Amino acid sequence: MKSTLTRLCIYPKDVQRITGRSEKTSRRLLQHIKRKLGKTNHQFITIDEFASHTGIKEELVKQYLTD
Repeated sequence: MKSTLTRLCIYPKDVQRITGRSEKTSRRLLQHIKRKLGKTNHQFITIDEFASHTGIKEELVKQYLTD
């Protein structure tokens, strides 16, 4: 039985789908999370990090991800 692999990273377009906010606001939110976590610009935000920061359950976030 094969398991389906899903992405680990979240992008501004995903944040737009989840929150209904604009692309610019979505980028700002991801930048805010990066600063809070002490990440540099080239590092990614994971689904888990996004979910814990926003208070949205990880399972709900994964439903909105498209490849």
